[in-house]
Amino acid sequence: MAQKLRLTRKHQIALSETAHRSLKRFCDETGLSPDHALTFLFENASSVFHEETLPHRLRAFKAALAE
Repeated sequence: MAQKLRLTRKHQIALSETAHRSLKRFCDETGLSPDHALTFLFENASSVFHEETLPHRLRAFKAALAE
């Protein structure tokens, strides 16, 4: 029997408009709630994110934040 997913940690998050639209689109496509979608993405981060492009995108994001 499958174990029920318990969301035991709650975080208030702030998203850019682009990130919010992407999350909403992902939820619509998968049928997941935003809480479950974020849980899925973070629990599976190592297989969801492309290991070769992640460092480059992270550097670009940090540079944009610094501006």
